[in-house]
Amino acid sequence: MRTIFRNIALGIFSLTTTFSFAQKNDLGAWYMYFGNNKISKKLNLHNEIQYRNFDGIGDLEQLLIRTGIGYDLTENNNNILLGYGFILSRPYVNGEKTENIEHRIFQQYITKQKFGRFNIQHRYRLEERFLQDDFRMRFRYLLGLNIPITNKEMSPKTLYASAYNEIFLHFDSPVFDRNRVYGALGYVINKNMRIEAGYMNQIQENKHRGQIQIGFYNNIPFTKD
Repeated sequence: MRTIFRNIALGIFSLTTTFSFAQKNDLGAWYMYFGNNKISKKLNLHNEIQYRNFDGIGDLEQLLIRTGIGYDLTENNNNILLGYGFILSRPYVNGEKTENIEHRIFQQYITKQKFGRFNIQHRYRLEERFLQDDFRMRFRYLLGLNIPITNKEMSPKTLYASAYNEIFLHFDSPVFDRNRVYGALGYVINKNMRIEAGYMNQIQENKHRGQIQIGFYNNIPFTKD
């Protein structure tokens, strides 16, 4: 099964490289690491790095680093979190590469549900965004779904399907910021690690753009409790 998923991931990476040359930035690629590590029975440390490119690799669109401390209101569920994000963006403006830095504070609440094989996650996030010449606030809601394919549960050595939809709303006008729709295949390496490879389409008011995404998830606890 590992061989199957490795071949899928390599195939998607090859497509990313091909499209980056053929379509001139019509398809981007995001490489992502997510850590959610227990530091006590109730507390967790969130940490993530996202390396986002306009093409397969090399033309940096955005480097995003986030961290935060979360607290479970109930056992292993209903997590509230306070976090900080550093975002380095390098967009093109009139054909020229520019650079922007953003500092971000965010608060979020995650609740999880399970219906048979369906593992559902709701994430509500409020962001205070400190840009170089501006301050903005934004609300985000994500509905995510993981469905094991080769086993009944998300147990080690399981191939699974993953999907989410996330909407972003400004506190000022225009209210609608963007919407992201995602689908992927994933593989549970062990009880604390998994990997996903998929495609995300990001829809904004006047444009939309596809992204290949490869993500690694690490939940190794820092405590034995």
